[in-house]
Amino acid sequence: MSTLRDSLAKYLALRRALGTQLRDAAVTLAHFVEFLEREGTEVISTELAVRWARQPAHAQRATWAARLTLVRQFAAWLSSIDPRTEVPPRRILEARRTRPTPHIYTEKQIAALMGEAARLLSRTGLRALTYATLIGFLASTGLRPGEALALDDPDVDLQNGILTVRDTKFGRSRFVPVDETTRVALADYAEQRGRLCPLRRTTSFLVSEHGARLQPASARQTFGKISCTIGLRSGDGSHRIGRGPRLRDFRHSFATKRLVEWYRAGMDVERELPKLATYLGHVQVADTYWYIQAIPELLQLATQQLRRRERGGVQ
Repeated sequence: MSTLRDSLAKYLALRRALGTQLRDAAVTLAHFVEFLEREGTEVISTELAVRWARQPAHAQRATWAARLTLVRQFAAWLSSIDPRTEVPPRRILEARRTRPTPHIYTEKQIAALMGEAARLLSRTGLRALTYATLIGFLASTGLRPGEALALDDPDVDLQNGILTVRDTKFGRSRFVPVDETTRVALADYAEQRGRLCPLRRTTSFLVSEHGARLQPASARQTFGKISCTIGLRSGDGSHRIGRGPRLRDFRHSFATKRLVEWYRAGMDVERELPKLATYLGHVQVADTYWYIQAIPELLQLATQQLRRRERGGVQ
């Protein structure tokens, strides 16, 4: 192991000991170290850090800034050990963070994605099964993709239809009930998974073709290819997957669908929102209110309900 790789391993171990999971960050920083090795250096410089962060060239500036932030944090720690390390200034590649408008999947699009996932090339059939299940799972529960991939077998109660989501984005855990159709689908997946891969290398509920935990980066890449194939993303479906709907947009679609149903049923959405916020694992109800502002249909429905309330039509 090179000196820089050894330093990265120590840095990640320290951050995880302090309670940070760093799943995606660990992969990203490993790619940065590989880049430095190809450049023939084991010393972080601002010039190299910026050059690496600006990849891929077609990415948004916010993506570049996020990549450089990870390097900056690592470099700041490393500089206390290796004084040759340059810490990139904060204002380089700085970008105002904007929350992208989510893609709201239709039932037809979800069915098409699951159908295409089921046709993925797979030696055992497990890869196709897992990705079709993952898409349906996210669409029916509203879990964050990372939460779904982190689930272990004991976290999925297939008898009662209860998920135990542990140490989420904000360090909290919660119970998530699923409907009967989802429970049956998950039980069917577990049965087929056991038959197709009797010797798993992990306790993870969702597993890869090789019986290991499905990794976020791999899941995003494969989903991008599936999206290209059915025309939801631009790209050739192989090396370039373009931009477009993301796995996390299933979460947005789930929340939006519930809110639309509540508005159309004439329910007091303001009273129901805390329930949805708790289900989704939002720390503040304001995070759930964002969906109403972001989706034109929801904003229109909210306005209509407010007008009815002003006329005394909603108790």
